[in-house]
Amino acid sequence: MALESATACLLDLPASDRRFNALFCRSNMWCQHAPRSVSGTSWFLALCLLNFRVLGVEGSELNCRTGCICASNIVSCTKKELVTIPTKLPRYTAILDLSYNNLKGLSAEWLRAPLSRLQTLLLSHNELTFVSTEAFLRAPHIKHLDLSSNKIEELNENVFSELQELEVLLLYNNLISHIDRTAFDDASSLQKVYLSQNHISRFPLELVKDGAKLPELLLLDLSSNKLKKLPVPELKELPAWIRNGLYLHSNPLACDCQLYSLLMHWQIRQLASVVDFREDLKCVLVTHEKTTVSIFSLDGAQFMNCSVIKEADMEAYLGETVTIDCDTKQRGMTQVWVTPNNELVPPKTNQATNRTMAVLANGSLQIRPIQVEDKGTYTCYAESEMFNETLFVTLMVYNFTQHGHQDTLNTAYTTLVGCIASIILVLIYLYLTPCRCCCRGEEKKNEGEDSIHSSMLSATPNHETASDKVALNRHVAFIEPSGNLQGQNGKLKPNGAQEGPDGKRTHKQPRKMSDPGSISSAFSDTPIMV
Repeated sequence: MALESATACLLDLPASDRRFNALFCRSNMWCQHAPRSVSGTSWFLALCLLNFRVLGVEGSELNCRTGCICASNIVSCTKKELVTIPTKLPRYTAILDLSYNNLKGLSAEWLRAPLSRLQTLLLSHNELTFVSTEAFLRAPHIKHLDLSSNKIEELNENVFSELQELEVLLLYNNLISHIDRTAFDDASSLQKVYLSQNHISRFPLELVKDGAKLPELLLLDLSSNKLKKLPVPELKELPAWIRNGLYLHSNPLACDCQLYSLLMHWQIRQLASVVDFREDLKCVLVTHEKTTVSIFSLDGAQFMNCSVIKEADMEAYLGETVTIDCDTKQRGMTQVWVTPNNELVPPKTNQATNRTMAVLANGSLQIRPIQVEDKGTYTCYAESEMFNETLFVTLMVYNFTQHGHQDTLNTAYTTLVGCIASIILVLIYLYLTPCRCCCRGEEKKNEGEDSIHSSMLSATPNHETASDKVALNRHVAFIEPSGNLQGQNGKLKPNGAQEGPDGKRTHKQPRKMSDPGSISSAFSDTPIMV
């Protein structure tokens, strides 16, 4: 109580007096390291504590003999109750440990001089409530940043954009509820992000989607937050080496069969994010008074009776280009493929062939074009110095193209158009032919003769001669040749006569029908149905 009273009295002093006393206290090293709890009314000690707690904004110079610990390029000021960061840090500092202090924020001026060699900055277990967007302008080469166990509430716009070499970021055990979509822009080297034990309610899909923002990301820990719903379709499309490090346990996820399907696939693949925390993967049943159950129990009739999940196989259609991915749990592995016939697939060559089966640069197997005999189980052997994995992919090939039904429709449409065109031609053939009336007049003149103007053909077989009676159903009329017929020796005349060599007409006997049942009578002119 005496110490608190002394500090309160000092706060009532004019600013000039407080500054003078603080500067005096700063020069005394014993005062700087005196214990916090003292007996009596030690005004001298109160002045020293006031220097650190009230006027500490100006900071104090680094002292490696009595204050922080300096070992080569390491500076450790842990558990020194600092409210400001010491000044005049060595320019060769590579590791700076300021954990377990009372730092309130990380402003743009926390470094008075650039630290171009700083690679590790440890600020855990402080009282940090904010991190300035310009906080890392003078230390752009940081690779390991620990901001865990603080009181940070949000990650502002472009807050880590200056750290293009950052690989590991620890933000767990904070109060983070909002992450700006640009917070990690340009942090292209980031591999591990720990965001567990915060208040995050929106899944930061921009960090993992398409690998555009963080192409090197291997681990994203979102466990123990307030996530209620996941973007399941997008998460299913992620490669296995990202899903293997995507931790989602201990969140109040809403139970549904899509969530069960997603995590059951991860379980079948033996992904570490599910296998290592299977017991902590739970969800909330909204219809059962918000009961919390294991996600992997949703396939039972007791809860939602979700469908049993099996590892999906691939399907392809004849003639397609098929690419089979070797979906490994780690990056940078060497893939070797073996066909269903136990044949080793060689690497892709530059030879131009109509059909190839080769391993692409990313380890996928490409078959072009696919044939029915290509079906079966393909094996991918993924190898690295520390880890080996074997994957099996069963390929089903259908013996028709994917658009076969459309081809059938096109053929039927073509046939229909052909039929309509034929009907139109027949109608024109029947009703739009010229000289119909003229031909009728000529028929009346030659009613008693066997004229080529009017012949009667029966559609039924008839073995009688031309003099016998015939039952006729249709009349076939022939167009009379028009114009001058001179020079057409041997051609039929309308009245049955034929020109001889001298130009005179000669008459012939009536012509007999060789087969009255045949519609294919040999006439030189075009028939017209009347």
